[in-house]
Amino acid sequence: MNSSRIALVTGANQGLGRALVEGLAARMEPDDLVLLTGRDHQRVTVAAQEVGLMPGTRARVEGRVLNVTHTDAVAGLADDLRARYGGVDIIISNAVARLLPEESQAERADEFIDVSNTATHTILRAFGPVLQPGGRLLVVASSLGTLGHLDPRLHHLFDGASLDQVEYAVKSWRSAIHHGTAQEAGWPLWLNVPSKVAQVAAVRAVAAERRAHDLAAGTLIASVCPGMVDTATSRPWFRDYSQAQTPAQAAEAVLDLVFTEHDPALYGELVRFGKALDWHDGTPPVEQDRMVTP
Repeated sequence: MNSSRIALVTGANQGLGRALVEGLAARMEPDDLVLLTGRDHQRVTVAAQEVGLMPGTRARVEGRVLNVTHTDAVAGLADDLRARYGGVDIIISNAVARLLPEESQAERADEFIDVSNTATHTILRAFGPVLQPGGRLLVVASSLGTLGHLDPRLHHLFDGASLDQVEYAVKSWRSAIHHGTAQEAGWPLWLNVPSKVAQVAAVRAVAAERRAHDLAAGTLIASVCPGMVDTATSRPWFRDYSQAQTPAQAAEAVLDLVFTEHDPALYGELVRFGKALDWHDGTPPVEQDRMVTP
């Protein structure tokens, strides 16, 4: 069993993911290891080297090529880390597909759902079993992930659902998009809302199964909203980004959740700036008005 701590961040070669790696590397110990992952080998390699040379970096930083939409690759990495180190102490799932306001939501649905939802399910299934006692497994989501942002006709699909049921709901949503029946069933045109609700519901499902054991061990599984962040992915969706955080600023609240003592009230919840958001809160967005604060 490895005595040092192992951290893993997906979607980490730029933006918030890169900032999370930088923050972990600064807060962890010299014997600890932070794995920076992404799809592109060159970008991952360069980013890991740059973070490793930054002033204030203490932990070791290594790059790993990982496409989170490849289920076998995710499962293989989880198995490898268990074999090498006994498990993982910190997992932050941050991968996201970039989508522009002028692009067709329906045409980009498969890629968006694969990266945001199918990958979330895969990471929860693969890395949940290798999460060390007292560890942290966080899925970066959004305040749009509360149930009230969906049409009430859809609430039963996610409220109190198991991970299998969340996965089935996402497949049904995807199918409705392809068949042109999504709107009549209550699904919004804007992919981000059902995607984020499904992410949060998936985390809640896994947490519900593990709650007693994890609370006893001081382990935290949660989804997290970093707030408005000025990145290439999010900037096109802001009307006014003057109050947006830099990635480094946004990473601080997420990292505080990683390193502060576990608060049982946050377990399984969607957490924003250290406080749990009401799962049933929110109102469905107006389709013509997609520029909202995360």
